[in-house]
Amino acid sequence: MQKINIVCVGKIKEAFYRSAIEEYLKRLSRFARVEVKELPEGRNLNEEGEAILKSCVGKKIALCVEGVSFSSERLAKHIKCLTDRGEEATFIIGSSCGLSDKVKFAADLKLSFSEMTFPHQLMRVILCEQIYRAFMINGGGEYHK
Repeated sequence: MQKINIVCVGKIKEAFYRSAIEEYLKRLSRFARVEVKELPEGRNLNEEGEAILKSCVGKKIALCVEGVSFSSERLAKHIKCLTDRGEEATFIIGSSCGLSDKVKFAADLKLSFSEMTFPHQLMRVILCEQIYRAFMINGGGEYHK
């Protein structure tokens, strides 16, 4: 079973975001073991960066606006390749201030979901949904249209 890690800075305070994340994590449990690691917000991006990098396992995928854009199908192929090779993936979501250059440089992939700015709490929901969608695409499920 695939192992997916989500390393993120800050806690989810709003109940509606927590509910959405919990729903997608429950759905994902059929396909992967997903571990979410919440790190406290540091005083600066360098401190956060050190904590983030210590928490990463396997392929590091940093979510940042300057990254490459994937379609849902391309993300599904990327996850399938990692699964086929037995590699873990760690998706990294920074704080409201973003990610340090050190984290971005250390990432195996910089991934952009949009040129728009999203709250980092909402980005966690979007990421969980897209990972779930990727597994549904790879499994031939009807979720993805």
